[in-house]
Amino acid sequence: MEKVWLKSYPEKVPTEIDPNHYQSLLEIFDEAIDTYRSRDAYINMDKAITYDELDQLSRNFAAYLQHDLKLNKGDAVAVMMPNLLQYPVAILGILRAGCVVINVNPLYTPRELEHQLTDAGAKAILIVENFAHTLEEVIGNTKVEHVILTKMGDMLGTVKGTIVNLVVKYVKKLIPSYQLPGYIPFKDTLKRGESLSYDRPSLNHDDLAFLQYTGGTTGVSKGAMLTHGNLVGNLEQVSGCLDHQLIKGKEFVVTALPLYHIFALTANCLTFMKYGGTNLLITNPRDMPSFVKELSKYPFTAITGVNTLFNGLLNTPGFAELDFSHLKVSLGGGMAVQRPVAERWESLTNTRLLEGYGLTECSPLVTICPYTSNGFTGSIGLPAPSTDIRLVGEDGQDVAQGDPGEMWVKGPQVMRGYLNRPDATADVLKDGWFATGDIAVMDENGFFYIVDRKKDMILVSGFNVFPNEIEEVVAMHPKVIEVAAIGVPHEVSGEVVKVYVVAKDSSISEEEVINHCREKLTAYKVPKLVEFRDELPKTNVGKILRRALKDELKQSA
Repeated sequence: MEKVWLKSYPEKVPTEIDPNHYQSLLEIFDEAIDTYRSRDAYINMDKAITYDELDQLSRNFAAYLQHDLKLNKGDAVAVMMPNLLQYPVAILGILRAGCVVINVNPLYTPRELEHQLTDAGAKAILIVENFAHTLEEVIGNTKVEHVILTKMGDMLGTVKGTIVNLVVKYVKKLIPSYQLPGYIPFKDTLKRGESLSYDRPSLNHDDLAFLQYTGGTTGVSKGAMLTHGNLVGNLEQVSGCLDHQLIKGKEFVVTALPLYHIFALTANCLTFMKYGGTNLLITNPRDMPSFVKELSKYPFTAITGVNTLFNGLLNTPGFAELDFSHLKVSLGGGMAVQRPVAERWESLTNTRLLEGYGLTECSPLVTICPYTSNGFTGSIGLPAPSTDIRLVGEDGQDVAQGDPGEMWVKGPQVMRGYLNRPDATADVLKDGWFATGDIAVMDENGFFYIVDRKKDMILVSGFNVFPNEIEEVVAMHPKVIEVAAIGVPHEVSGEVVKVYVVAKDSSISEEEVINHCREKLTAYKVPKLVEFRDELPKTNVGKILRRALKDELKQSA
C-alpha cells in the first residue's frame, strides 16, 4: 500500500524515528531522573513523590529483588494493584533489576489469576492486601515463591500481621504439604534495599520488558511478549507525534485508566516520564464525584481515557465548572470515540478530543489523529512514524483504496509473539506484519477509519452491519448515555440488530430509539430490538463488552 498518509503529516512530525536512540527503557529512566530530579513524578491521594524519590525507591526495590530474592535477568515478577504510588516504584524496580513485568488486573477471578501467573511462570508477585484472598485460592498451583504485600493509600505502610497470618493459615489448610513462599511487606523490601548494592543489568532491544496479557475478549488471555525495543520504539513514535504539543518538564497528565493496561502504561506512565511530566494517579475513576473533586486541585495539561470515561465526566455535576485553561491534549483510545461525546468535550473544554488506535500487541500505538486536525471526523488518524499499514481482503491481497480490509501493521512496536502460543502467534504474525483482526478503510489523504472487529460484524440478509455505526447513531439521542449493539439470530434475515441502552431520561421508549435510528440509518441497519439497562458490562478500562451481552443471549436461549 502506498504511504499516502505521509502527505498529511503535520510539517514538524518526522516520517521516521530512530528505534536505536535508546538501548533499553533503563536509559530513558536514567535520562528523565537525572534531568527532572526535583519535579513531582507521581501524585496519588494527595501524596507526591519526586523523580529523585522514584529513583531511590525503585533502585532499592531492584536491589532487593536481585540480592534477597535472588531473581535473575528475565525472571517474571507480577504486579497486581490499581493506580497507586507503589505501581511506578515497583515496575521501575523490576525493570531496573532486569526482570520482566507481568501486569495483573486486581479484579481478576482466581481462575484468571492462576492462568496468568502459571502461563508467565511468575516467581514473585507484589499485591495489594485487599486482593490477597484471590491469590490465596490459587498460589499452590503456581510457581510463585515470594509474595510482597502492600496497602492501599500508603506506599510505605507496613502490612498488618493479621493479614499475613490469615493467608498462611488458609493456604496451609488447603494444601498441608505446600511449601509456603515468603510474605514480605513492601515497606520492608524498600528499607532492606537501602543497604544492598544495585547491579545494573546489561539490556538491549531483544530483552523482554513486559508480558502484557490481552484482555481475553476474543478467547483465552494471551501474553504478548513486549521487548525493550518494542517499548523504546513506541515511545519514540509517540514523541514524534507529540513533541510539538508537549513541553518537557512542564506537563501534568491525568491518569484515570489503570496503569496495568497497555494504553495508560505507555501513554501516561512511560511517555510522561520521558517528558519529565507529573502523573496524577486516580485509583477509582468510577467514583466520578470524587474524581472531579480531585481534578479541581490541579492545573492539568493532558488527559487520556476511553469514550465511557469522557462521557461519564461530561455527565458528572461540577465537571463543567473546572478550569480547562491549561488543557491542551485530550487523547481517546481503547474503543471508538463517539461523535456526540467528542463534540461536547471540545465545546466544553475548548480542546479537541484526539482519537488514537492501538493494541496490546503493538505496545500499543499504531495511529493517532494529528494535533493539527480540526473537529471530529471519526478517524483514528494517521500511522505513527515508522509504521506501515496494509488493508487486506479475504483473498489475502491488498484492497483498493476506500474499500474495507483487515488492518495489518508493521513497525518497531510490534510484539515478538505470544508466550507459549506458537500457533496463536503464527495466526497473527505474517512475515513481520501483525494482523489486527480489525476492519478499516483509508481515505485519499491517508486517514484511517475503523469499521469494526471481524468477529463483531452483524450479517443482516447478506449485508454487513457494523456495530460502531449503530452505536454512534443511538448515542446521538439526547436521552441516551451509553449503548451497545450486537447481532441476534433471526430465522428470516439470519441476524437482526439489537441495542442495549443506558438512558439519561427514563421517559425514552423503545419506539423512540427505533424511530431515531430510522432517520439516520438504512432500513436493514435499524435495530429491531431495544433493551434498557442500568449499566452495560465493561472491561477493567471501561470498554463495553459486546461479547458478554452475546453470552447472556446464548445462555437464555
